Amino acid sequence: MDQFIIEGARPLRGSVRVSGSKNAALPILIATLLTDDPCVIDNVPVLLRDIRTTLRLLESLGKKVELRGNSVRVTSKGSLKTQAPYDLVKQMRASVLAAGPLLARFGLVRVPIPGGCAIGLRPIDIHLQGFADMGARRIADHGDIILSAPALKPRRLRFTFPSVGATENLMMAACAVSGLTVIQNAACEPEIEDLGRFLNRLGAHVSGAGTPVVKIRGTLRLKGCRHCVIPDRIEAGTFLLAAAATRGNLRLLGAEGRHLGALIDKMRSGGALIKAIAGGLQISMTGRPRAVAVDTAPYPGFPTDLQAPWMSWMCSAQGRSRVKETVFENRFLHSAELARMGAQIGVGGNNAIITGVAQLHGAPIMASDIRAGAGLLIAALAAHGRTVLQRVYHIDRGYERVEFKLRRVGARIRRVKR
Repeated sequence: MDQFIIEGARPLRGSVRVSGSKNAALPILIATLLTDDPCVIDNVPVLLRDIRTTLRLLESLGKKVELRGNSVRVTSKGSLKTQAPYDLVKQMRASVLAAGPLLARFGLVRVPIPGGCAIGLRPIDIHLQGFADMGARRIADHGDIILSAPALKPRRLRFTFPSVGATENLMMAACAVSGLTVIQNAACEPEIEDLGRFLNRLGAHVSGAGTPVVKIRGTLRLKGCRHCVIPDRIEAGTFLLAAAATRGNLRLLGAEGRHLGALIDKMRSGGALIKAIAGGLQISMTGRPRAVAVDTAPYPGFPTDLQAPWMSWMCSAQGRSRVKETVFENRFLHSAELARMGAQIGVGGNNAIITGVAQLHGAPIMASDIRAGAGLLIAALAAHGRTVLQRVYHIDRGYERVEFKLRRVGARIRRVKR
């Protein structure tokens, strides 16, 4: 397994180009299962492990995939399969999104039940209830879920929680069902809005994507199209926090400030100077931040995916701050690793109390998931001395060529094979 060696306490200065959004690209790529026509998706972060897994999933289901730079061309080779292989679903929970397009088109799909992960159980019960409400029958069979429906019916669906995955899955399914489907209490993330734009380009009629009420008027014949994926707001937010933690000055080219309102407001409260520039954002920071409390929440609230990077910044704050995690039940695993670097963090239930210290110090540490890895990377960039960050394959799932981007703006970081 690869690891990063980081010599910290060097301000990040210069410009970074933000990659396309992984969390938008994944459902959009899977939505190409809705049509047999060619689709071209631009601005895809093709070097990410999760994107590569998604492309393998499409190929296993009968699609042909061609890469040209950061563009992906998806075409059909023949009849699609309706069974997602377990060896791919176990690598990436988003693979379950294939259920919606395949069930709607073919009336039958078999998908392995995705298990829990380091940050929590993350069940798919909202997905399954939505399919049931549209008329699907389900059978559990040796760790798989078999969904069948001669023809899904348009329905008014109300989610018990604004699940991103369930919103995407049911939106895609509804696009291949004649009639009007309405999703209430839908997730509002920018990635949902981007998926809606793609589905409209396929020929569906989606309105309200990115709001709590999404309306989908489907059709039995969807066509191919070309679409450009939005910038990755989580990568952009991670670089904003890395620049602040290292007391640097960074321009983020392609970053969408309107997608990062909750983070930017909190960072400004902590003392960071952030402004919109032509084509992106600029951040500068001097000195230690002020302690600021955050509660994670579904969009437009503070993103749970930026909770670990935020905590790393607060480790050097003046005073005591609090982080309340309301989305996942086990997302403070990085706190123990930060403590190895000198952080003072107390965890109780879904709250973490951080007492700021003047300086973190390099140490051997280990990532437990994508965003925890990003948080530990930020801590290593800010710390005095050398940090050895292990299990960087987690980081590779969500951050494209991160060490190259960091080196270009002054970080001393290198990847080594163990």
